[in-house]
Formats: sequence, C-alpha cells, structure tokens
Amino acid sequence: MERPLFVVGDVHGHLAELTRALHASALVDPEGSWTGGDAELWFLGDFVDRGPDGIGVIEFVMRLSAQAAEAGGHVDALVGNHEVLLLGMHRFGDENVPNAPTPRSFARSWLLNGGLRSDQDRLTPAHIDWLTSRDVLKLVDGHLLMHSDTLAYLEWGGTIDAVNKAVRAVLTGDDLEHWWECWRKMTTRYAFRGPDGADTAAEVLASLGGFEVVHGHSVIADQLGVTPDRIDGPLRYADGKVLAIDAGLYSGGPCLVVRLDEQD
Repeated sequence: MERPLFVVGDVHGHLAELTRALHASALVDPEGSWTGGDAELWFLGDFVDRGPDGIGVIEFVMRLSAQAAEAGGHVDALVGNHEVLLLGMHRFGDENVPNAPTPRSFARSWLLNGGLRSDQDRLTPAHIDWLTSRDVLKLVDGHLLMHSDTLAYLEWGGTIDAVNKAVRAVLTGDDLEHWWECWRKMTTRYAFRGPDGADTAAEVLASLGGFEVVHGHSVIADQLGVTPDRIDGPLRYADGKVLAIDAGLYSGGPCLVVRLDEQD
C-alpha cells in the first residue's frame, strides 16, 4: 500500500491553526509532535509574514522533518516568495536595487507585504541554512509541486533540477539584482487561469513532468470571487490539470491539509 501524501499551502505565521489542522489529519498530536508514521508531507512555502509567528512555523516544520524521518515518514518544504522576501530583507535591508526604474528595496517590499520585525529578530543562521537548501519545485508521485502559479520558474531552466539549482545559486549568492528578480518572478501568478490555462498547464507538465500542477500562492477565494471563510477544500481547475491549495489562512480562510493520493 502506498504511503499517504499530504500538502499544505501558505501558513503565514499561523502556527496554532497549522497544528490544529495537522492534528485533525492525524499527522501530529495535540502538542504538535509527529504521529503520521510513514506519511509524506510537503509544505509549499510562505511560512512567514502576515501572521504572528513565522519563525515558529519554520522551527515547527524543521522539527517535524526530523521526527518524521525517525518514524519512517517524510516532511519537507518548498521555498515561497515570502521566504525570498524574508531572506532578502535580512541580507540587503533598505539597500536600493541597482538599475531599477524607481527606488526599490527589500525593506520597502517587506513592509508592504506584511513583514514582521519579530521574524527578522529571531532569524538565525540555522533557519537561513535550512531555507536556502530547500527546492522551489518538486515532482512527487506525478504531482508537480510549486509555490507560485507562474511560468517564471521556466526562466531559470527547462528541468526541475536546473530550476532548483539556479534559484539556490541566487539565494546563496550576494547579487542584489538577482535576488530582486527572484522575488519579482515568484510574486507573479495566475498562469493557469483563463481559456488558455489548461494548455499552459499541459506545456509546463510536458516540460517538467507530472500529470498535475499543485500550487499555493494564489488564494482560492480570490479566484472564485467569494470570501475566504466560504472555502472548505482545494480548487481543481484548468481542465483538471491544476490543484490550488491556498485557502487564504491569513485573511480568515481555513488551513487546508490536502491528501493528494485521495484527490479525484
């Protein structure tokens, strides 16, 4: 029997809600320790900003990863655009981006996008090393996992390995322009919406592999034109080729823990 496969979207610092949702899916106990056995759990990025305890979420996922490995399971995470923002703010602060048409800095964008000083103050080298060693794309059992619903990943390469290697080089380097471009690219969205969405998804899957795209980043309620409290599950769209899992936790939606091996 195949092991269960779960994904979680944008948590944005809401540690208590995340713990309750994982407990409801029998993956952790009420205190947040791993009980998922051999299950596999992937977080699709955006641990920080807009919520009270982004660093607490990062530390929780790091701890779960170690606990799951001891139990024969697997917990891992992708880098989201808000991780790039957090790290860019830490590294470059209010330094202006060279050659930008108007004054731009990570500090300015960080403040505009819900950055919390408490997250910056608690960020350690261990957190930075862990975040910068995560991938931005992963293919798991035919599910192409990505944070942002964007084609910008393909600007870094034509394979998953090439994209991950290119982004990791940016996030372990000191080129502010490259960092800014990484942040900018990963904020783009909605590549799979509209009349050409299914064709676009098919092209991405043909290039990178898999039978469906699974993403966070774009709030389901915004796509449906309803309030986040109306959302109770993921959204499958683009002729069934794409699954959106960000229910807008920071704006009043639920924390979705989606079991992919049971999705139809």
